[in-house]
Amino acid sequence: MTKAWNLAGRSRDRLRELDRMLERDPDCDAARFERAGLLREQGAFAAAKRDYLELIRRKPDDFGALNDFAALVLNAGYREAARSLYSEAVRRHPGNANGRVNLANLLLLLGEIEEARAHFDAALAIEPNHIHAHRGIGNLLAELGDRAGARRHRDLGFKNDFVTTLPYRGEGAPVAVLLLVAAAGGNIPTSALLDDRYFRTTAVVAEYYDRKTPLPPHDVVFNGIGDADLCGEALTAAGALIERSRRPVINRPAAVLRSGRAANAERLRGLPNVVVPRMAKLPRRALGGCGAAAAVAGNGLDFPLLARAVGFHTGRHFLRVATAAELAAAAAQFPGDDVWLIEELDARDGDGLFRKFRVMIVDGKFYPLHLALSSHWKVHYFTADMAHTAANRDKDAAFLDDMAGVVGARGMAALQRIGAALGLDYGGIDFAVNGAGDILFFEANATMVVLPPTADAKWDYRRPACERIVAAVRRMLTERSGNAR
Repeated sequence: MTKAWNLAGRSRDRLRELDRMLERDPDCDAARFERAGLLREQGAFAAAKRDYLELIRRKPDDFGALNDFAALVLNAGYREAARSLYSEAVRRHPGNANGRVNLANLLLLLGEIEEARAHFDAALAIEPNHIHAHRGIGNLLAELGDRAGARRHRDLGFKNDFVTTLPYRGEGAPVAVLLLVAAAGGNIPTSALLDDRYFRTTAVVAEYYDRKTPLPPHDVVFNGIGDADLCGEALTAAGALIERSRRPVINRPAAVLRSGRAANAERLRGLPNVVVPRMAKLPRRALGGCGAAAAVAGNGLDFPLLARAVGFHTGRHFLRVATAAELAAAAAQFPGDDVWLIEELDARDGDGLFRKFRVMIVDGKFYPLHLALSSHWKVHYFTADMAHTAANRDKDAAFLDDMAGVVGARGMAALQRIGAALGLDYGGIDFAVNGAGDILFFEANATMVVLPPTADAKWDYRRPACERIVAAVRRMLTERSGNAR
């Protein structure tokens, strides 16, 4: 505990020391770079940005400044700015494997698969044992449906490196969190939730954890493996791991395993005032050519319908198909062996816009996160008609200010039933509300992301809602851990 307190104190003392050094010698790039890094770690975005810009102005080819500035802006949500900076770092330092991997991971996040692969391959040509390159290309191959290749690279990336302890930068005694994650992805995005000013986090990759190794010291276990359809192996391994802990567990693996698409559809379909789409999971090979029409009819579905690859979120490999030919073409391009066919629910409002609400569940309570509106059927907040449409942001703000008033008493009661059926300590529900006030259910699981808004003033109205969710998670972890802080 004392070591953790001293780390925060040493950082403050070192910042004051660096300030004095730069007052004496404003041209001391080493001091400015160290100060930028400390400011970045403490979340002082504007101050860190000023230092990185000054460093790059003075030395445009400085790899550390370019790379760390990219990490700063990426963490703040500025993906294109991060891309420019990482690309410049690679252009000026093509032989640096770390730069290649950082750019490749961002390109993979942006869906630019081929370019990402080229940089992963280049990194491994430079450093064949680069664990983060192996992890990244493992994720890329999974995107392409190459399970054997993904597993081979993940073995190289995780087999001997399955525990990561993150730094604690707060004051006083931290809450020690044991975070369970899956090598295969499908994890809860926790960067905004596990603030290193409150939590000392040790991440364990469940599938690769050596059972002969004692569990790291911890106050509470947070199972961050959230995708039941993708992470069966990891959730089974996580279940075995927590049997070795006597501490409280957030999101028990058994509860997460019950939150797959098929399982949710089965247990939620009969709930009052909840409309659940019909769906079927079929082998891709069954949807080729003439088989597509028969498969749709044989499962009680009609065109148009939605088709999506198993294990993907945020709209990836997710299409609306109106004919058997379109379905066959979609299935042919999807990765993996199976495809979900999902009945399309009409989620349009009176203005003809498609709506998708998201509420988060934290410790049994509901918190509104956003209402996304779009002219396109595939509604995700980051691609919806929100940034450039003030009227849509007004509707979003109304939902955040008065969730019960917007959803209605009938819908709120239905959401409570869904939450009780899920049994998750942390999770989210995506839905719409029809004219009768019923919930049109889209999906519910633990992987739903809570991204703090970018610094643009237009998103100021969203900040309190995000902060309430983060505070609720902090409170839940602190209370469950028994930590009085």
